[in-house]
Amino acid sequence: MASPLSGAFYPDPVSTTTKTARPASAGAPSDETKPRIGVLAVQGDVREHLAALTALGAEAVTVRRPAEVEAIDGLVIPGGESTVMDKLVRAFELREPLLRRIAEGMPAYGSCAGMIMLADRIADARPGQQTLGGLDITVRRNAFGRQVDSFEQNLDYAWGSPANTGTVHAVFIRAPWVEDAGPDVEVLARVSEGQAAGRIVAVRQGNLMATSFHPEVGADRRIHAEFVSIVREHRLQQSGARQSPEREDTA
Repeated sequence: MASPLSGAFYPDPVSTTTKTARPASAGAPSDETKPRIGVLAVQGDVREHLAALTALGAEAVTVRRPAEVEAIDGLVIPGGESTVMDKLVRAFELREPLLRRIAEGMPAYGSCAGMIMLADRIADARPGQQTLGGLDITVRRNAFGRQVDSFEQNLDYAWGSPANTGTVHAVFIRAPWVEDAGPDVEVLARVSEGQAAGRIVAVRQGNLMATSFHPEVGADRRIHAEFVSIVREHRLQQSGARQSPEREDTA
């Protein structure tokens, strides 16, 4: 029987950095200055996210094998087709390691289909469709309509960093929206005008972020910068925990 990797929609994993990639068997994430952020590379607009992360000083790598899940500090789930992505995540045996890493607190950011993958619930899921979950939200797939209904709009955004201000230019392509959000979910942006005005299109809960739109398609790196900051902070916390183990008192 052919390996599930033979039907991949994306070429073999590559890094956009000039540094030689560490073997996947190396295990734990890098302890070096740059956070290592993986982009789930089974399907979708992978290269655009890799370029955005690299421009911000992260070590951006693709993730398509279980061992690679263990070697990253954070994960980006790109836009694409959520039903196809779900099937490929299971075919490549990525589902269980991704579920575990997210449950352990690994930062993750999802754009468009990535938002669906990080949602706990889908209002109009296809039969058998599964998500990775983590965000206490219910999403609706293709909520704004078909490809021909794609649109762009400037949105007010609740920036986490004082270095980021102003509106964000959002590109919606067959995008989902958030139908409801739990009490621990921070709403970062809503549609500002039109028939969908008020709909939630960007959220954060702890180390997890998601947007209905595609910040990777333009030159504005602020949303990716917010996520890189989350990953850096998480790495710092993890590093501090490793360097300060509990010690038994000795006589």
